[in-house]
Amino acid sequence: MTLPPDRSHVATEQRHASEPIDRLADDRLVDALLSDQLDAVNASCAASESMTRFVDDLVPRVRNGGRLFYLGAGTSGRLGVLDASECPPTFNSDPSTVVGLIAGGDAALRRSSEAREDDPSGADDELASHHVGPADTVLGIAAGGTTPWVLGGVEEASRLGAMTGLLTCAPLPRNVRPDHHIHLDTGAELLTGSTRLKAGTATKIALNAITTSLFVRLGKVYEGLMVDLRATNSKLHDRCLRILCDLCPTIDRTSANELLMRADGELKVAILMARSDLGGDESRRLLEQHGGDLRNALG
Repeated sequence: MTLPPDRSHVATEQRHASEPIDRLADDRLVDALLSDQLDAVNASCAASESMTRFVDDLVPRVRNGGRLFYLGAGTSGRLGVLDASECPPTFNSDPSTVVGLIAGGDAALRRSSEAREDDPSGADDELASHHVGPADTVLGIAAGGTTPWVLGGVEEASRLGAMTGLLTCAPLPRNVRPDHHIHLDTGAELLTGSTRLKAGTATKIALNAITTSLFVRLGKVYEGLMVDLRATNSKLHDRCLRILCDLCPTIDRTSANELLMRADGELKVAILMARSDLGGDESRRLLEQHGGDLRNALG
């Protein structure tokens, strides 16, 4: 077995300054793990400017038909897949708009596939199968900033002409130069090297902020409400009705349900119908004229 690269310099591999967790009294252990998570929130807030710059460049690309791909291995990959999978039910976005790719494929979501992350060309076939090109954006997620599968995939994405970014919880190697770098400086973990802890929490916070900001700016949200929601189950049906009644206080729940049915389940269309004299087709055309932005359509 050959010697692996020495990663002792990586920030997420450092020893935590606190007392070792296996020496803590039982009644202090959970408190220590929870309080250490506050570093994740602080690190995410400190990176807000770099996230905003990334979203600034991402919005027009997605508006013009481009896609956002996450590349990650292990915990980072699972968080990317999780965030991508939540976008369609939350924002009624096309499943191809935000896509999470993980080293080892979907099987790695349930069973760890760490060996796959050592292949720097391992993501190339994934990018090719999705026809990644100049209109697209690829954001690599690597807590330690050194994962070969991620770094190699981002380099390949750049060669294909895509906009690239890296989200890390440690400084990047000097030879790695993506278009955007989001650095979440979470520091050492209480369980040394276990980046599923606060590095994972900070990553989840950052991805939430990125995709929510993206879809807010694409007109998928109105008055803090999910107005592009589709009533695909009982809970979401109820939410649609409550949104309709909230934004159109002159109608009751029964009338809101009838209106939603007449709008073929399209909540934005139902809202326009309730707040104007327009029919369903006219409301759809008005929304199309305003790029799906309800606020602009309402004038």
